[in-house]
Amino acid sequence: MTGNAINRCVALLGGSFDPVHNGHVALANYFVDLIKPDELRIIPAGNPWQKDGLHASGEDRVAMVRSAFGGALGVMQVPVNIDQQEILRASATYTIDTLRAVRKELGPDVSIVFLMGADQLQHLNTWQEWQKLFDYAHVCAASRPGFAMDAAHIPSDVAQELNRREGTPVQIRSTAQGLACLAPNLEVDISATEIRAALQRGERPISLVPPGVLDYIEQHHLYKS
Repeated sequence: MTGNAINRCVALLGGSFDPVHNGHVALANYFVDLIKPDELRIIPAGNPWQKDGLHASGEDRVAMVRSAFGGALGVMQVPVNIDQQEILRASATYTIDTLRAVRKELGPDVSIVFLMGADQLQHLNTWQEWQKLFDYAHVCAASRPGFAMDAAHIPSDVAQELNRREGTPVQIRSTAQGLACLAPNLEVDISATEIRAALQRGERPISLVPPGVLDYIEQHHLYKS
């Protein structure tokens, strides 16, 4: 953490967004309401090293994210920007590299908050240089049904790191990096895998995907095979 005065707070939400769905929007909204950042950045993954190949192109995923977070619905209460650095990166995508780049861009006097779901938290210790994430940002995670965040479900080294770094929303908003915040009461159970399977069956998962995103998927014939 830094002793400098913090003049801004920027929340980052990364993911494959293949496709973006209502769970992503709910996660972002939850932490926007909790932490009240000055900006939300959505960072679509380029070539995430721990996942199989992406099903939609970077261009399509950016367009879907723009529709979900920046469309006419006005779903967010904070300015939203789409950061394409991972898509433009030729090499494998590592979160630590992204956080380093954002910190270099924003400088030391901005609170950077990296948002994730509990499913990611459960294997955080397999991420590249995962403990160094806290050198560049705070880490905030929200639960989802089937992915608990108690000690029985989180690797012990991750649980230990989170416990010693536990911070309040006010502390996170007013310091640059180094804290953790767990939100155990976000009850949204949606997965992109489930949505792709439904689309392949010819179904319209209208309760899972923002309307503009579903329109885009259908107009561009995504996830059909």
